[in-house]
Amino acid sequence: MTKLFNSSTMRLNHFLQTLLPALLLGCVDPDTPDLNATVNVVVVDGTLNDLAEPQTVYLNRSRADPKTGRFGSLPLSGLRVELVVDSTQVVVFRETFPGTYQLPDGFRGRVGHRYQLKFALEDGRRYESVPETLQAAPAIEGLSARFNPLGLPPLVYDGFTAAHDVSLTTTDPADRHNYYRWDWVLYEKQDWCRSCYQGVYAVNNILSHQYYLDDQNRINFVSGNQLFEDCFAPMERFNDFIEVLGGAQPKIRLGDFRYDYACRTRCWEIIRSSDLVLFDDLYTNGGPLRQTVAQIPFFTRNPALVEIRQAALSQEAYQFYKLVQDQTQNNGGLTDTPPVAPIGNIRNVARPRERVVGYFAAAGVSVKRHWLDRKDADGPSLGTRNNPQPPVTGQEELFVALNLRRLSPEPPPPYIQNRFPPAILIFGGPPRVPTAVCVPGFNRTPVKPEGWRD
Repeated sequence: MTKLFNSSTMRLNHFLQTLLPALLLGCVDPDTPDLNATVNVVVVDGTLNDLAEPQTVYLNRSRADPKTGRFGSLPLSGLRVELVVDSTQVVVFRETFPGTYQLPDGFRGRVGHRYQLKFALEDGRRYESVPETLQAAPAIEGLSARFNPLGLPPLVYDGFTAAHDVSLTTTDPADRHNYYRWDWVLYEKQDWCRSCYQGVYAVNNILSHQYYLDDQNRINFVSGNQLFEDCFAPMERFNDFIEVLGGAQPKIRLGDFRYDYACRTRCWEIIRSSDLVLFDDLYTNGGPLRQTVAQIPFFTRNPALVEIRQAALSQEAYQFYKLVQDQTQNNGGLTDTPPVAPIGNIRNVARPRERVVGYFAAAGVSVKRHWLDRKDADGPSLGTRNNPQPPVTGQEELFVALNLRRLSPEPPPPYIQNRFPPAILIFGGPPRVPTAVCVPGFNRTPVKPEGWRD
């Protein structure tokens, strides 16, 4: 089994963005803007699987700034993106976010069928992947977890290494050569749903150019009646000088302030693996297979739910991911192999020699969930490791682990004696301090995960 840690990424696309400067330029001095500026490549990241979940492809362009030579990523938006099934059926993706394309709801891959990605840029250039046949993934038969105080590399969380090693058992099919990729998804109970930087959370809209003078001679913004459910930051919305009550709009305290708001309903944080875990059964083909496939960081002492995903890759997909892995593990020593751009299975139809980075894979995936009670954990969690005063409570522990700071809730009324008001005051609307909605998305859900124990 081979493994790669990368604490700052969530998708293969980000691995590639990190690698491209070295991979495409090789040993060229990266401080040479003339050469760097010539790099301009399409980056593709997507895997079609057979699970009942959104099927998504990410399309970006990695290019160097012509003046500085610094690399950046731009989403390829507004494209027509298609999936060709068995060389006959065409299914059209829809763009859900810039550069993010999703197949129709309910669509999923089927074992034994061939899938090919096609898309065209605005300038007419057309790209397509080499078709892949979706292979069935063997079922995950069992999962177990064991606390490991040295499970994580020290550089991932600034010296914090405690984790739970998760191992699985499966039966490796003996009738073919198999290639695996393992990922994990962690569900943690989340109590804090929004942080507002230099602003406050407003349930309703804030009326423009209307203010209220309270009994302490403090000027308040005025709440409307329409739902807003967002951070209100007047520095971004009121830039003109307004004469009101003999003065200007309410003065906003300068400085680096922020307020954190509790969740209004139940909410779960979704934390996804940021490492590549690959396996080739060349020397172990057939029979039972037991592998440690995940290291789940010891974020908090609270129980959590972990989902392990086992993907059955094609040989070509495995070789691509393995190359990405090898290049990111390259330590730059004298004996290292020079970087090679991880060119995948995407090509420009008219110009096959164009370098296109990334891969579109079709892979069967089996899933199994495990309740992580963390009763065997020892020592401080990531959320309590600095032993702050006052001590971190259970509801704050995950927040500290993910944000690397203590909570800063909005001060509640009444604002008398030594109780200072927040930097921004709002008159009317729901009582202060409001709670925030749990907005469903890639990293959060208000829907109770299947397998969660109350």
